[in-house]
Amino acid sequence: MTKTVPGIAQTAIRSRRIESIDLLRGFIIVFMCLDHVRDYFHAYSYIHDPTDLQHTSAPIFLTRWITHYCAPVFTLLAGVAACLYGMKHDRRSLSFFLFSRGLWLVVLELVYVTLAWTFNPHYPAFILQVIWALGFSMMALALLIHLPRTVLLFLGLFIVFGHNALDGIHSTEHKASDLIWSLLHEPNFTGYQLGPFNLVIGYPVLPYIGIISLGYCLGTLYGAAVDPDYRKRILRNLGIGAIFLFVILRFIDQYGDNAHWTVQKNFLFTIFSFVNVSKYPPSLLFILMTLGPALLFLAYAERPLNRLTSKLIIFGKVPMFFYLMHIPLIHGFGVLAAMISGRPASDMVNFTTWVTANVQLVGYGFGLPVVYLMWLVTLAILYPLCLRFSKYKQLNQGKKKWLSYF
Repeated sequence: MTKTVPGIAQTAIRSRRIESIDLLRGFIIVFMCLDHVRDYFHAYSYIHDPTDLQHTSAPIFLTRWITHYCAPVFTLLAGVAACLYGMKHDRRSLSFFLFSRGLWLVVLELVYVTLAWTFNPHYPAFILQVIWALGFSMMALALLIHLPRTVLLFLGLFIVFGHNALDGIHSTEHKASDLIWSLLHEPNFTGYQLGPFNLVIGYPVLPYIGIISLGYCLGTLYGAAVDPDYRKRILRNLGIGAIFLFVILRFIDQYGDNAHWTVQKNFLFTIFSFVNVSKYPPSLLFILMTLGPALLFLAYAERPLNRLTSKLIIFGKVPMFFYLMHIPLIHGFGVLAAMISGRPASDMVNFTTWVTANVQLVGYGFGLPVVYLMWLVTLAILYPLCLRFSKYKQLNQGKKKWLSYF
């Protein structure tokens, strides 16, 4: 049974509840920014995969691994946000909003985000990443919300727990069916040549449709009548359950991820092997490993902000604004860094695939201290811009509909 808290106390609790969602999103934004700075500045990333245990170090591995939380948590929270929006609007309005915002995100990915990553207005490559996956998942959710909530919950669980059964199916030719399969489940970092364009598929959408569906169902815990202690208990139990299930399935190592773990040269690297699960697409174990701690965070984050969290939450209140600003900023810094290193600016442009896969950048880059310094510089530059936009959004929310798309 849920319990209600009347009057002013309920208003205060509701404020902290929304802050907990924004705060988690703020932490994820900060991790995401670190990953993208690493892409443009870390010399190691142009030679080896940071999670390749044969070559990596603990700091390099952890710098990459912590950012694994970004995509699934963003998607889960997008589902929660959709549910909260639906509490204030009818289902038809919610469906239209989800579809139109999802379509807007897909267009942004193709037109703006791709240009920000490549700095090439000729678009030799279109790179489908997290914004594409999030947008397409929203469009799918626009249809799925018309199902009974219980059916949607089971469908989300079925996709998340069952999609790894499809791992044995591979696209082998450049046919339309292979392209569709890559868009749904199997990434293609080499890309599909579509006339003069190369379509690089990094984020297949099927698992993310499952995650956003579960997020939408999870959003019911944030109804105005839900007792915060009840919500905390459910979130805590779900988080602990997801973590325990991850540990059990990973230890058995029979289903949920094709990247098997092995005993390594020492205990720490064995732990790294244990948590080094597949992101492209996110396996069941990857989802459990990332969403379990996220749910625990939500369970215990409903408390007054401190000096640190009051800053981080600003990023979480305007995540799309931050995303659209940080990529060209980091890329611009990367161009300057390449020129300072004695390389032509063109080495940081004309990408036809992901930045770290471009052979002209082998030999360029810096160590982790520079990566972390540039990360802090990027956050420091963007914080006042995000703060200003957050205030503008708060003052004009409900007056200017376009703000709901950011």
